[in-house]
Amino acid sequence: MNKVFEQDIENIINDFDMSVFHGKTILVTGATGLLGKLCVKSIIASNCGAKVIALVRNIEKAKRIFVQNENLEFCVQDINSPIEISQKVDYIIHTASVTSSADFVQKPVETISTAFTGTKNVLEFAKSQISLSGMVYLSSLEVYGVQDKEDISEQDYGYIDILNPRSSYSEGKKLVETLCISYGSEYGVPVKIARLSQTFGAGVEKSDNRVFAQFCKSVINKENIILHTKGETKRNYCYTSDAVRGIFTVLTKGENNQAYNIANKNTYISISDMAKMLENENTKVVFEIDGKNRGFNPTVKIFLNSSKLEALGWSAKTDLLQMFERTIKSMQEQND
Repeated sequence: MNKVFEQDIENIINDFDMSVFHGKTILVTGATGLLGKLCVKSIIASNCGAKVIALVRNIEKAKRIFVQNENLEFCVQDINSPIEISQKVDYIIHTASVTSSADFVQKPVETISTAFTGTKNVLEFAKSQISLSGMVYLSSLEVYGVQDKEDISEQDYGYIDILNPRSSYSEGKKLVETLCISYGSEYGVPVKIARLSQTFGAGVEKSDNRVFAQFCKSVINKENIILHTKGETKRNYCYTSDAVRGIFTVLTKGENNQAYNIANKNTYISISDMAKMLENENTKVVFEIDGKNRGFNPTVKIFLNSSKLEALGWSAKTDLLQMFERTIKSMQEQND
């Protein structure tokens, strides 16, 4: 665990009242993922008296990420199988998901199947927990599709091309949101939905191929940032530690059967302007638009309005330049 990541954990603990988890048992799916591991590590490091069950597929990877702790145990299984946990759970943080853009295009069936089957298994387990205090499902800004307006609140929905295999991710998220609310309505599962803007920060692995990660690696390697589109897509972002505080807030303070946007309102920027923000004497922005189908999302302009979450006491604290500085520093520490 690098120093920047450790600082992020300290910031979460200092900025969120972790005592709400005292004496509770919390199940975190996708626990080795970027947000999953930050959730787990923050709860354990806070010494709040909570127990965490980390659901993972790869136990060796999990052991590399997490230090042995009496308040942490692993449930090793695929999310596509029924959850095999016999003990009582108080909270569920469901982060497990296909996140690779390449998989959305190359493995759309698996993308949809994992979204639906995996979440149905989690919801079935949640239904069996009579005293469950809350469950949060991590959704995405992609459920909003292409919009006629930029300022997007939780009730605003746009167009998604259902005949595009790339839509396997966005349509999968929409389907699962309805599944969550259906379990809430029919079975009383206390589920809430966190719709995250694109989120990044310390802990992003060097193998990550999303746009922000490519930009970071270009800066580290002193290479030009290559854009294959005009970079007109415009959105706001969120730093990982801010996102985790948002997830904890939705989980413990959010209203059941409701969705909440998690985004930093001060980071609204286009892809091209974001790239130019990172230019220096070694790294310049170069446009190479060849018209090839690279599986990119359609051009959108979407500002996620997080007022609903802010009304619960949450606010983002890390601006966009700090997000990149901390991510780059974290990646450099991985190289050391």
